Amino acid sequence: MAGRKPQRRREFGTVRQLPSGRWQARYWAPDGSRRKAPETFETKTDAQTWLTLTQADIERNHWVDPDVGAVNFEAYALKWVEERGLSATTDELYRRLLRLHILPAFGDLDLDEITPPGVRSWRAERLKATGATTVAKSYRLLKAIMETAADDELIRRNPCRIKGAGIEKAKERPTATVEQIDVLADAMGPRWRLMVYFGAYGPMRPEEQAALRRSDVTLDPLAVRVRQAAPELTTGRRVEGDTKSDAGVRTIYLPGFLYIEVKRHLDWYAEKEPDGLLFVGEKGAPFRRSSFGRKWRRARVKAGLTEDFRFYDLRHTGHSLSTQSGATLKDTMVRAGQSSEKAALIYQHSDDERQQEVAEGIDTRVRAARDKALSRPRQAREA
Repeated sequence: MAGRKPQRRREFGTVRQLPSGRWQARYWAPDGSRRKAPETFETKTDAQTWLTLTQADIERNHWVDPDVGAVNFEAYALKWVEERGLSATTDELYRRLLRLHILPAFGDLDLDEITPPGVRSWRAERLKATGATTVAKSYRLLKAIMETAADDELIRRNPCRIKGAGIEKAKERPTATVEQIDVLADAMGPRWRLMVYFGAYGPMRPEEQAALRRSDVTLDPLAVRVRQAAPELTTGRRVEGDTKSDAGVRTIYLPGFLYIEVKRHLDWYAEKEPDGLLFVGEKGAPFRRSSFGRKWRRARVKAGLTEDFRFYDLRHTGHSLSTQSGATLKDTMVRAGQSSEKAALIYQHSDDERQQEVAEGIDTRVRAARDKALSRPRQAREA
C-alpha cells in the first residue's frame, strides 16, 4: 500500500501580475482569511518585499487588521466624549471644538484615513482661520481621541505628531490697580460690588461665586468657604457641581477692610434663608452672564481699563497682591484654588494661620493705597 503523499505546507503569501502589468500581493492573515495588500506594486520585487514586512509584523504581533480602522471618526469622537464623564463645561467645550473645528475636516473619514500630512494641513488651515489658542485646544482634543483609538488597536499609530502643537501660548494678562478695583466696584452698583472684591481679593472664580451660599460666609473670622461651582453654559443654564479641581475646595480668609462690605451684602442682598444664595439679581434669580456683562463693560470704561480686561483678570490682580504681601507660591495656589504636580511644591505648606497672615497683608496694602489716593489733591484725582 502506497504511503500518504506528504501535505504541502501552505505558503504565507503569493504575488501575481495583473492584466494592467502591476503586481498584487496576497497573504494569509492570522484569523485564517485570505487578504490582499491595500495597493498594487510596480515590480514583483516590491510586492515580495511588502509580503516579507507583513509576515514580520504578524510574527511580532504588530499586525493590525486593515479593516479594524474602518470606523467613522465622527461616531467614534462623539462616543469618546460621552464616555469621559466630563464636567458640563468641559463637555460643552469639547463638543463645540468638534463641531466648529474638527468634524468639518475629519467627520466623514474613517479613523485609519486620518494621516499625519492630513493633520498638518488641517492645523495650518485652522491657524489662518481662527486664534492660536483655539487651534491648540482643538489639536489636543484630536490627539487625545486618536490616542485612545491607538490604545483600542483601531489604528497602528497616532497621526497627531506635531511637536508643541497643543501648547497654548497665552499673552500676559493685565492687572488692575487698587483704585481701579474700587471704581469697578462702585460702577457695578451695591448689589454686585462684593463680587468685584471677591474676584480681586479672594481671588475667586466667577463660577465659584455663583455657587456661594449664606452659610459659606463667616464674619469672625472673615472668611468664605468654597465648596462648589456653578458655571453658566452658553445656553444660559447654570450647572452646579464640583469645583474645577480638588484644590478648588478651600477656605479663603478675607482682608479686614471687606468686613463692612460682606456684612452689608448679607443684610441687604443675599437670600434670607440659611442656605440661600449669596449673589442673586433684583428679581431673586441667580446672576446671568448677559446682564452682568453689560454692567461690567460700562464699569470697565469708567475704571479706564482696556476692552480685553475680563472679570476673570481680577484673579491676576489678587495673585500679584498676595505675592507682594509676602505670600509664597504655595500660599497663592491655596488661596486661588489651583493645583500643580511640581515636586517642589510638596515641601511648601500653607495652613489656616498662614492664609490669615496673607489676608492681613493684603488689607494693609489696600488701605495704604486708598489713603495715598485720598491724600492727592482733588483736581489730580479727577483728572
